[in-house]
Amino acid sequence: MKYLDYYAVLGVSRDASADDIKKAFRKLARQYHPDINKSVGAEARFKEINESYEVLSDPEKRKRYDALGANWKSGQDFTPPPGWGGFEGASSGPRGFRFEFGGGPGGGDFSDFFSALFGDLSGRAARGRRRASPFAGFDGFSAGGPDAQDFAPRGQDFEANLTLTLEELFSRAPKSITLQVPATPGAGPPARPTKTFQVRIPPGATDGTRIRLSGQGAGGGNLYLNLRVAPHPVFRLNGHDLDLTLPITPWEAVLGAQIRIPTLEGAATLTIPSGTQGGSRLRMAGKGLPDKHGTRGDIFINLRIALPDPPTPREKALFAQLAKESTFHPRPS
Repeated sequence: MKYLDYYAVLGVSRDASADDIKKAFRKLARQYHPDINKSVGAEARFKEINESYEVLSDPEKRKRYDALGANWKSGQDFTPPPGWGGFEGASSGPRGFRFEFGGGPGGGDFSDFFSALFGDLSGRAARGRRRASPFAGFDGFSAGGPDAQDFAPRGQDFEANLTLTLEELFSRAPKSITLQVPATPGAGPPARPTKTFQVRIPPGATDGTRIRLSGQGAGGGNLYLNLRVAPHPVFRLNGHDLDLTLPITPWEAVLGAQIRIPTLEGAATLTIPSGTQGGSRLRMAGKGLPDKHGTRGDIFINLRIALPDPPTPREKALFAQLAKESTFHPRPS
């Protein structure tokens, strides 16, 4: 996979503010969105823009990227304490997936370090003289060494974040994801073990939905996927509804208009009534995401009157003529 200079992709400097990054993302995402731009390479460019924004809009990811560049993903989920050696930190999986560890049953005097990082895995481990790898029993992955097989935690849950685009969430196409787990301590630099899952997106899923893969954790525990929806260049997701800000011209507001707007299923025609006020909110029913019963949410269109910037001399003359002839007074006398 080629290295992407995320700053160059968004066209911002390395000291750009969060607002500058957001503005650049919105501008480019609208320009290259596949529903708008049908040119060759636009979809690939759109994916690069999304990937760049996902990293640079997250302060922690941006900090790692600034420090490590092309190797920013290596070891990003584990920073060892001073003096700790012989352990290669956990790495996140592919873009959009963050591997974390849920607490297991039990407690006791398990190492403060491992307790803070992984949770107390079992009271049995606390009473024993030897500590086990927190990955023992995870489909055969173990820490190695003479004591590693003396104890395998049972029922250890794992968590990961699954990031989808709004279009992927709507289509509910199965997703293939690969998660990485930490390398065996002291075993040298071989590739980290990975596991691939086929994930079915459940009906009614939306941002924040928690998906359980039974028995895919350690020792029969579960793998939980926390669903996250990536920022969209056009829509803002609100449950199963979608919000869309639509700029219109003053004459479209006064005279009315038929305007093509994007939806999850392609473009649709929206009727702007004559005399529409700026700030009006229109509803396009049944064009949002479906809930678990199959009932579709709505698209809410927030209208904003836009002016020429800058107006031409002719446009200024026409507005001046309108100002002389109109008897309209929006403010009390």
